[in-house]
Amino acid sequence: MINPNFLLNIKSTLQWWKLRKKLKSIKVLVLDVDGVLTDGGLFYNSKGEISKRFNVKDGLGIRLLQNTGIEVVFLSGGKGDATESRAIDLGITHCIVNAKDKPEAIEELCNKTGIFPNRILFVGDDLNDLALKNKVALLIATFDAMPSLKKNADAILNKNGGEGAVREIAERLLKAQGSWKEINNKGWRDRND
Repeated sequence: MINPNFLLNIKSTLQWWKLRKKLKSIKVLVLDVDGVLTDGGLFYNSKGEISKRFNVKDGLGIRLLQNTGIEVVFLSGGKGDATESRAIDLGITHCIVNAKDKPEAIEELCNKTGIFPNRILFVGDDLNDLALKNKVALLIATFDAMPSLKKNADAILNKNGGEGAVREIAERLLKAQGSWKEINNKGWRDRND
């Protein structure tokens, strides 16, 4: 009898192999925040202010991408306080928060910056991210994403949101674009956010 996890691993490997040419052409990584950069949990203090937990390994993945010329954008339907602070820490130029219509927000980003949708990879975890399927080159789901997003995504990450999913996609992009081997051999000499 064949182990079901073995079959899932083969399917995942084939999915990513088929995407190698598209991954090579990506110039912009757009990330949902709640459920991708975080585990989706929200912490409220007594004043009603929200705190979020971000993964430092994801932060280093973002810094590595920026260092190789890939722009990273945050796109969230949620409030901006913690998200905007994290964006500042990581040197993110485009941090879009309170986005009620994510496809419209992507169109505005493209119009404002001259970025072409066929150069954008988006990582999401929920139904409002599925609406971007035809607005970006690649739609990627976290491992713990909603089933309908996973079903329609171009590929599924092996990591959950807030638990290394962003680092995983960063490494996949760096490998596809030929930058990972040198980084992996020489290490990183800048700060780790």
